[in-house]
Formats: sequence, structure tokens, C-alpha cells
Amino acid sequence: MAFGAIAAFWGVSLLLVLTPGADWAYAIAAGLRYRSVVPSVGGLLLGHLAVTALVAAGVAALVNRTSWAMTVLTVGGAAYLVWLGVTTLRRPGAVTAGSAGPDSRARQVFKGAGTSGLNPKVFLLFLALLPQFTQPSGAWPLAAQIVVLGLVHTFSCAVVYTGVGAGARAVLQARPAAARVITRVSGVAMIVLGLLLLGESLLA
Repeated sequence: MAFGAIAAFWGVSLLLVLTPGADWAYAIAAGLRYRSVVPSVGGLLLGHLAVTALVAAGVAALVNRTSWAMTVLTVGGAAYLVWLGVTTLRRPGAVTAGSAGPDSRARQVFKGAGTSGLNPKVFLLFLALLPQFTQPSGAWPLAAQIVVLGLVHTFSCAVVYTGVGAGARAVLQARPAAARVITRVSGVAMIVLGLLLLGESLLA
């Protein structure tokens, strides 16, 4: 696989990762609520890896051709984002040193994986983006190329989301009122994103 193709994909991927969305909202909320953002960000990364595996296996293409399957995925992802946003709004809590938050590490990982893995935008993005940077006639199998590109994207996500979550905590830890506002904004953002996804599904 050509290094140039990997570098080109990394540039595009990084720009997309730097665009705020549901993952950013969850990373910020995690940074303001939990002692460490690692479990939450780890969950986000697991979601991206799962989508990469689906695309590499060809399942994504099959789902994309089956309208009802894509509708189920979209509605499920939208409902999950709305639920996560509502949960965040119900418990905006201020950040305190050493606070672990109300959720276990496993639950934080689960929420993160659901946020990214059930996001149809991530699914369609990978389906549309990853194959464009592969070489069907290359020495590497197509699935292996997609996996490599998915790992590159996931690495970018790890760096950016960790920085976003930790940065939110560092900047707002001494400002509990501002932290509550940002947490609520993150919750509202997740609800809005979920409703937009649901609306697109119903209007499609």
C-alpha cells in the first residue's frame, strides 16, 4: 500500500476528526464528569474500530444497499444519541478533583462505543471515504488496506478526543458554573444531532 495514499487519507481524516460532532460532545461531557477520559475515549475508539471492521468485511456495503437495514441503523443511532444527551442533561454535575462520576469505567466505555459505533454518519463516512484511498490491484488485499486506513483514522481520533476531553476538564475544573453550562450544551448537542439524524431518516 502506497505511503502517499495513507498520508492523503490521514490529512482528510484529521480534518473530519477536528470537526465537532457527537464524539466531541461525548468527550467534553466525559472530561467534565469523570476522573479520567480514557475509558470514554477508549469506547469511542472501539466504535470506530468496529465500523472499520464492518467496512473491511463488506457488511457495510450490504447494509447500504438494503434500505430497511440502513433505516434501522439510523433510527437506533439517533435514539441512542438522544438518550445519551438526555442523560447528560439530567446529571450535569460540576467537576471536582478525583471525582469518578456516577458511571463505572465499563459503562463509560459502553457509552462511548455506542456514541461512535451507532452513529450512521460514521458508518456512511467510512463506507464512502475508506475505499477511495485503496488500490484494488495493489499487493495488499483490499480488506487489509481498509483496516490500515481505519487504524490511521482511529489514531487521529485518540489524539484529538483525548485532548478535547482533558482540555475541557483542565480549563473548566475551576469554573463549576461554566462546566455545568458546557455539559448541558454537550447534552443538547447530542439531542439535536440525534433528532437531525432521525429527521433525515424519516424524510429520506
